[in-house]
Amino acid sequence: MDTNFDINLIRSQTEKALGELLSGMDYPPGSVFVLGCSSSEVCGGMIGRASNEEAGRAIIGVVLGMVRERGYALAVQCCEHLNRALVIEEETAIKRGFEIVSAVPALNAGGACALAAYRSLGRPVLVEHVIAVAGMDIGDTFIGMHLKHVAVPVRLSVREIGAAHVTAAKSRPKLIGGERARYKPLGDVTDA
Repeated sequence: MDTNFDINLIRSQTEKALGELLSGMDYPPGSVFVLGCSSSEVCGGMIGRASNEEAGRAIIGVVLGMVRERGYALAVQCCEHLNRALVIEEETAIKRGFEIVSAVPALNAGGACALAAYRSLGRPVLVEHVIAVAGMDIGDTFIGMHLKHVAVPVRLSVREIGAAHVTAAKSRPKLIGGERARYKPLGDVTDA
């Protein structure tokens, strides 16, 4: 693990990547955005082996601010030790009908980003699943199970945050029907 990671670089890479993703999104306020993040990977370690609170706080500080600014609700995925449950505001969980579970994240059971989110939200809870309109995955944590169908990959110019691989996706309504079906243009995403 690289113990000399640059926290300011991590913040700026996160801001640039998320800015690119958010600039291509036009979902209604209150839509859920999911973040998966391995602070271990960001800092050059192996996922789940070297959680770093400083990196987690830095990333959540950037993401939470930018997501809230757009009016979206943030859900932060925990690690496999909490079955990939998500940290989210209680109000959002109740409003959306997400099942609240009885757990709280810890540094080595949930991860640094989930812990930072839990400490940063007003009334945080953990839920088992969400249906997010878009998300970003830092460190290959596999957020796909929490994305609304149909997920569409978004290619970002930022391919890494710290030492971690970054992917992103947004969703679009399903195209159903047959050869006689007519569709709205794909850029007109109004269903969240």
